[in-house]
Amino acid sequence: MKPVLSMLPVVVAIVLTMTVPLTAVESRPNIVLILADDLGWSDLGCYGGEIPTPHLDALAAGGLRFTQFYNNAVCGPSRAALLTGLYAQRIGHSGTNWNQPSDFSRSITIGEGLQRAGYHTMMVGKWQDPDLPAKRGFQRFFGPMCAGKISYFHEVQANPFYLDEQRVTLPADFYLTDALTEHALQFLKEAARQPESKQQPFFLYVAHIAPHWPLHARESDIAPHRARYRELGWDKSQAARRERQREMRLVPDEWLAAPRPKEIHDWAADKSPDWQAERMAVYAAQVAAIDRSTGRILEALRERGQLENTLVLFLSDNGAAPDGGLTPVDRMLGFAPGLATNSTWRRDGVAIRHGSGPQNLPGPHDTFSAYGLAWALTSNTPFRATKLTGYEGGIRTPLIAHWSRGIAARGQVVHDVGHLIDLMPTCMELAGAKYPTELNGRKPLPLDGRSLAPLFRGETRAAHEFLAWRVPQHQVLREGDWKIIRPNASAPWELYDLARDGTETTNLAEQRPELVQQLASRWQSWAADCGIKP
Repeated sequence: MKPVLSMLPVVVAIVLTMTVPLTAVESRPNIVLILADDLGWSDLGCYGGEIPTPHLDALAAGGLRFTQFYNNAVCGPSRAALLTGLYAQRIGHSGTNWNQPSDFSRSITIGEGLQRAGYHTMMVGKWQDPDLPAKRGFQRFFGPMCAGKISYFHEVQANPFYLDEQRVTLPADFYLTDALTEHALQFLKEAARQPESKQQPFFLYVAHIAPHWPLHARESDIAPHRARYRELGWDKSQAARRERQREMRLVPDEWLAAPRPKEIHDWAADKSPDWQAERMAVYAAQVAAIDRSTGRILEALRERGQLENTLVLFLSDNGAAPDGGLTPVDRMLGFAPGLATNSTWRRDGVAIRHGSGPQNLPGPHDTFSAYGLAWALTSNTPFRATKLTGYEGGIRTPLIAHWSRGIAARGQVVHDVGHLIDLMPTCMELAGAKYPTELNGRKPLPLDGRSLAPLFRGETRAAHEFLAWRVPQHQVLREGDWKIIRPNASAPWELYDLARDGTETTNLAEQRPELVQQLASRWQSWAADCGIKP
């Protein structure tokens, strides 16, 4: 199977425009930051996936793809780091609690920083802080005050939706990804109406909830994917993704396949392949909806002549998620037999059919299920493990950067190591903004991140001395190509050489005990500095 990029001349022509060298850029860029939720590293066509994502693939063809960019393995800490440029633990997050609020008394958000620099700031999507975005630097907002209960078709009890600071009622034809897109387009349209003398550069943060469980999609969106997964299954899908990744030079040829959990059987041995294929087909429909959303935003920018000087960034908040927050059984089977029907989930009182199986297919509005461990590992190909873990499948994210006027490279693969904490200093530098030492009585901590702007200019960037994590299931540190990881303080550290073994198949801890001790000491110092309790 050929990479999706080879089939996209029309889309690429729309997105890619005449290049103006960065030295000739006379105005600060607009910035559109698009964040997917629970998207796997290889789900996009430009990262080896078979799901059609033409608009995102075109962005990659016209800009940069990062192969070693990191998140925090779970949504809350990832979004806190993205918004502030700080390790989430410095601003109140344990790193293990997905819905823990941030301590903004010790930080500022990208919205606040760019607003102070004269940007018009807008946001749609997932927000996980008790204070509405209007109090955190965003002039426009639409989305849910997000808790763990999610529906793509209806409002749920724990997730009220807001437009700016007013609670709103959802329309009858509501579909979450499309609604976020419509409001993003409306906000952009309003910003463009300003008199030319008052025109401001803008920052738009699109915080998708897709493709986070539950598996919800319209039948018309699911149908194009159904036959593909009945034919491929997870074994052929993973093998094909690995081959395309090698062809694209995203990963070295010598990397071995990641360790496979014992509970994952061969596709040929599955007793309900049509049901299993349906789960992945619905997930693919959710991913394709993100791509469609991106295409609509790009087209709106192109029509207004704004695309050339807009930096578009796309990434995911963590690796793919195998379960739907129900029971451990869900990790393997994707459903929880015997779980009581929940009639209080949705505000309209419609009962939810938890889980799925051959007699309860996912997709419709009254279902709630996930796609299981085998498909989640497929999404994270070639890496080990999934969301919540500190293995690469949990913490490595795709990152696409496209900016016609500011990024001269076309289709370049970037192997430099980066992290969510780098996005805040990147946006601040490109906006010509100074990071404040005081704001409204707050004294923000110095940024942990480092700007990616040198990489956009084709220059070298000083590497992080190290990156460290405390995620729900692991403690982790990476320095250079070396990585240590352990589940808790009483367990031994594992050691991996990510240059030769990015899929983490061979633990070298016994061969290099002095290196493990050195890196472990560094993690302990970082943890103490961040206030992480033993």
